[in-house]
Amino acid sequence: MSGTAERTVTGPETFVFDETVDALNVRIVNGAVNVVGTDSGPARVEVTEIEGPPLKVRLKGSELTVAYEDLPWQGLLKWLDRKGWKRHAVISLAVPEHTRVEVGVVGASAVVSGLSGPTTVQGVHGDSTLVGLTGPVRASTVSGSVEAQSLSGELVFGTVSGDLTVVEGSGPEVKADSVSGNMVLDLDPSAGADVQLSTVSGEIAIRIPEPGDADVDASTTSGRVSCAFEELQVSGWGPKRITGRIGQGSARLRATTVSGALALLRRPPLEDLPADGHSLRKDA
Repeated sequence: MSGTAERTVTGPETFVFDETVDALNVRIVNGAVNVVGTDSGPARVEVTEIEGPPLKVRLKGSELTVAYEDLPWQGLLKWLDRKGWKRHAVISLAVPEHTRVEVGVVGASAVVSGLSGPTTVQGVHGDSTLVGLTGPVRASTVSGSVEAQSLSGELVFGTVSGDLTVVEGSGPEVKADSVSGNMVLDLDPSAGADVQLSTVSGEIAIRIPEPGDADVDASTTSGRVSCAFEELQVSGWGPKRITGRIGQGSARLRATTVSGALALLRRPPLEDLPADGHSLRKDA
């Protein structure tokens, strides 16, 4: 393909683009999509499986779109056309690492890795994995879960019932909201991160590396509380609150849950990590 062009895909097919690609939009139903950023070579799209309606592959200027025509980006999270779910596609894409990427999945899994440009992911009943992204990330789901590994950019997450897991997060800002989804975050807030978490009935667990460096204000209305930092104060008989400062308090940590459990964990150096978990101070 070259210039401004569009192709209809009904079976396995591969496309290589010699033109510059700096924006990507992918929208699929069922199956899987894998997007990887590369530091060399042309953009590439490989459709390995497809059933049901055809996909459209369109290159307009420097924007590449791989999508079903009846699956809009706006309103994707409310797309409830069950008849339209009778389709399946498996797609792999390689794009320049600076590319702005938007991925929308309905009943499909998504893996996005190695990008430095802005990344946006929307999911309905599909799980997403985000790996090694250095640009800002926005993720919204209905019931799909998101696992983020080694992110160093800003992360904003919103869900109804999907879970959020962050492993080795070092970005400057993490904002997450859910209704019933759980949040488990392994953070390194030493760079002065601003972390804000809120859920109604989901559980929140946050792990901070020793020696710790955060100003903490976390609360739950009726959930259990666990705190591994003696520097922090656990107060309250009904509603409970964890407050105080760890180290210099460079990072800002705010977390609230109504009925979910709340745990603040200490992450020792890896060589000192016990095989059976962590020792916690608990307040019922």
